[in-house]
Amino acid sequence: MPSISLTDYQSTRGPYVRFRLTPRETSFYDMFAASADNIVTGSKLLMELLGADSSARAEIAERMRAAEHAGDDATHAIFHQLNSSFITPFDREDIYALASSLDDIMDFMEEAVDLVVLYQIEELPKGVEQQIEVLARAADLTAEAMPNLRTMDNLTEYWIEVNRLENQADQIHRKLLAHLFNGKYDAIEVLKLKQIVDVLEEAADAFEHVANTVETIAVKES
Repeated sequence: MPSISLTDYQSTRGPYVRFRLTPRETSFYDMFAASADNIVTGSKLLMELLGADSSARAEIAERMRAAEHAGDDATHAIFHQLNSSFITPFDREDIYALASSLDDIMDFMEEAVDLVVLYQIEELPKGVEQQIEVLARAADLTAEAMPNLRTMDNLTEYWIEVNRLENQADQIHRKLLAHLFNGKYDAIEVLKLKQIVDVLEEAADAFEHVANTVETIAVKES
């Protein structure tokens, strides 16, 4: 009997199809989506902080703290699932990196709100609202992107746009620092405000880390 090559076999049997012989744990997708939705909640609280007077900020900080705790719970749930799952939807180190970066975003946003309250900031410097608007846009994009991890579709525009937003955040941050050091603020106030705008910049960086991790996952799975 003459030998038949794989190409000959495919030509008679139709296109070759790869089958995955092991099931994948799909609950990770829902948990990543929940974590990202919680970040949107945090970004809305940041926006709310902008329009609040000092007497209302403590209550906003309490709600942000609750959201940050919810974020911690979501992160711990992902880690627990990771430790108890034999099969994962993509590499374990990427799952850990994605969950950790999402958690970092909430941590930085909560820290910024807490500092505003603790330092009893009367008025935030002009430009902080631009920082928070960038974070809110990045939060929405991240929440929209997480469900697409199931199929790895429509993710390229997400990480490109988040990287663009991070570059924008860098420019806003530099302008804010120049404003803070222009001599209009006393030294103690400069230190307080600089710490707040630095933490908001770290939140923007964390969004970029999430986007970069998603890009790494998509490349590996392609």
